[in-house]
Amino acid sequence: MKIRICFLILPLVVSACLPLTTYYRAGVSPARLQSDITSCEVRALRDAPVRLQTQVSPPVWVPPRQICNTANVCTTQPGYYRPGHVYQVDVNKALRGRVETQCMSDKGYAPAKIQPCKNGAATVPASGAAKLPTLTDRSCFLRNSDGTLRVLNQG
Repeated sequence: MKIRICFLILPLVVSACLPLTTYYRAGVSPARLQSDITSCEVRALRDAPVRLQTQVSPPVWVPPRQICNTANVCTTQPGYYRPGHVYQVDVNKALRGRVETQCMSDKGYAPAKIQPCKNGAATVPASGAAKLPTLTDRSCFLRNSDGTLRVLNQG
């Protein structure tokens, strides 16, 4: 039971330490950022809809093998084919990502990678989170209790 709990909690702990990759434009409100992301996601899905293609991996030949016991009596297991796996691939996924990136670029956003803040190492601007600050090498993000993100500049 304890091992199962560790496997459930570990990804959450590790993801809290990873940098945030998002679109960013200094001076816009977080609400505007989210609205622009949503509209570009919708546009990308409309222009490059999900198109699933069924594919099959090739079968694998497992060669015959000889198994011997301690009395040196050997038997040979015949070779056989292991069938391929059937799976689906969204062939428009990469195109959809490019359409979304182009849409965000047209709105003035650029991809950014922001590190998580260390506890107590960030200063909260007096104006609150009305506008996204200019990114510096000391910028970091905090996750609010409602799940939204806040970008701050350290020290």
